[in-house]
Amino acid sequence: MLDSRCWMVKRVSSIEGQLRIIMKLLQKKYLKLKRRINNLGSAVIAFSGGLDSTILAKICFDCLGRNAIAVTAKSATYTSSELKEATKAAKLIGIKHIVIETDEFKNEKFINNPLNRCYWCKRELFIKLKKFARAYKIKNILDGTNLDDCSDVRPGFAANKEFNVISLFLECGLAKKDIRQLAERLNISVKTSNACLASRIPFYEKITPLKLAKIEKAENILRKYFGNKNILRARDHGGILRIEMENKEWTKLGNSGINNLVKKLKKIDYKYITVDLEGYIPAGLR
Repeated sequence: MLDSRCWMVKRVSSIEGQLRIIMKLLQKKYLKLKRRINNLGSAVIAFSGGLDSTILAKICFDCLGRNAIAVTAKSATYTSSELKEATKAAKLIGIKHIVIETDEFKNEKFINNPLNRCYWCKRELFIKLKKFARAYKIKNILDGTNLDDCSDVRPGFAANKEFNVISLFLECGLAKKDIRQLAERLNISVKTSNACLASRIPFYEKITPLKLAKIEKAENILRKYFGNKNILRARDHGGILRIEMENKEWTKLGNSGINNLVKKLKKIDYKYITVDLEGYIPAGLR
């Protein structure tokens, strides 16, 4: 019995020791991040209102005060709820928040939906952010790209390099788990932002405002049934709507719930409603 207790004490002590090491490493990264921000002096933050950009904006505001400005792009590729979330998050932080408009549909290369679609979308955003930064005499544009994003297919990151957008989380070695821990320490609670609506359309199929509006309606309906915490995507294949989500969530509805949901989705002009058995997979990895 005594040996068992000793083993438990050692095990708990070992876990506590590991946690202390993790927190020390996080503290080191956090201090490096703050020093880097202070040295910048001023910054415009590409602000979606999701976890990454919100934590970045919070730390920038703490370091730079009025010299930090959060800028959110309003576009047909993002939902109205995303803009509301961004406005809410900015108010929570206290940072100055500006909404600008981008127009990806002026670019045929974006409309044609090539494999590097995200590059053209990001390019449009950064062109507008550069103009905004010049108007406010701010040299630095920041975004919330983190270490985990390097494992995903991100053609849009080429635009970061082209426009000298600084990714401080990546630079300071912060991964998504680190950012979540910082959020807890800073007492900030925000949802994970969604990828733009254009990512719901298969590559090489043209992107239109009508398709994006249909996708937004479909995902709004799905979230009423499954909530905002679950990752889900409404992929548009012409008359077919392919839903990506965890299968266990779908089956919770039961037959009557599924029938009601299908009827609502068909009202927005989808002939067939399907559920992908593989669940959610980022568009760039298919």
